[in-house]
Amino acid sequence: MLMSDTRTTVETATRKPRLGFVGLGWIGRHRMEAIAASGHAEIVALSDPAPEAVEASAALSPGAARCASLDEVLAERPDGVVIATPSAMHADQTIRALEAGAAVFCQKPLGRTRDEAEAAVAAARRADRLLHVDLSYRHTAALRAIRTALDAGALGEVFAVDLTFHNAYGPDKPWFFDVTQSGGGCVMDLGVHLVDMALWALDFPEVADVSAHLYAGGRPLEDAEAQVEDFAVVTLTLATGAVVRLTCSWNLPAGRDAVIGADFYGTGGGASFANVDGSFFNFTAHLHEGTASRAVAVPPDDWGGRAAAAWAERLARDPRFDPSAENLVRLSGVLDRVYAGLR
Repeated sequence: MLMSDTRTTVETATRKPRLGFVGLGWIGRHRMEAIAASGHAEIVALSDPAPEAVEASAALSPGAARCASLDEVLAERPDGVVIATPSAMHADQTIRALEAGAAVFCQKPLGRTRDEAEAAVAAARRADRLLHVDLSYRHTAALRAIRTALDAGALGEVFAVDLTFHNAYGPDKPWFFDVTQSGGGCVMDLGVHLVDMALWALDFPEVADVSAHLYAGGRPLEDAEAQVEDFAVVTLTLATGAVVRLTCSWNLPAGRDAVIGADFYGTGGGASFANVDGSFFNFTAHLHEGTASRAVAVPPDDWGGRAAAAWAERLARDPRFDPSAENLVRLSGVLDRVYAGLR
């Protein structure tokens, strides 16, 4: 490492990192609140196309610069940038921030395609700067309890995983339904979490095969360039021989606000992650032996901003490239393979 790089690392570690925020809708503002509450960083710059969003966020940091663009945010020379803009902007904004010397915490997906994600991760590697993505379910107490059980071998050899994410409402922004802006429909929006939950819990095994059935308005999706799917069933076959099945949807009449779950089946037992009474926020985790089951995590669990706060804490300690970012490329590669037959 060059002397200047060493000095930058030491200086960053001795003070709170200075952060800029780009995109201050509900998610961006919520992540900002979580980081502010953590005390791990100083908020120095705010940007959003809606002036009212900037002013609402400024209450958390009255001294922060109000900026009209990412370029203006970067002119404040932040140590890190939190990006919560529409998906089409993620990779480009991430790369620009990294090339300016700032670490990045980005909303999912990092890119609409594997190529976009790979370019962003390559930029982080070149800049030697921290890059994390808001794959927030990894940070729930429930999924972490299951990961702990898996790591300890409590389930034996896992041979099957079933995952579900049905959102009874669907997105409320028009760009989600424009494939050029979103990169895809419910798989890109919700399925990304399910694929990540499975691969992260299993320590990112190789995915040998991917097959998918995508639907729009109850009919098979015929042109993924012209419309986005609102229902999907995807099967991943892992190099281990295990099978991962996931289903996700928007606006499904499931009789509740949301159905979110993940079931892991192994030769020595099972584990279940599930939302409570249709909640988007409350989850339980159970371990199973035959017909017996015991809870290993229950609400309450204030996990929503935990990924952002963890990134800020890591940035304060060490702003250098985190090799686990390579898994973001693997994740995007799986999503590419979901859409491969239609593009």
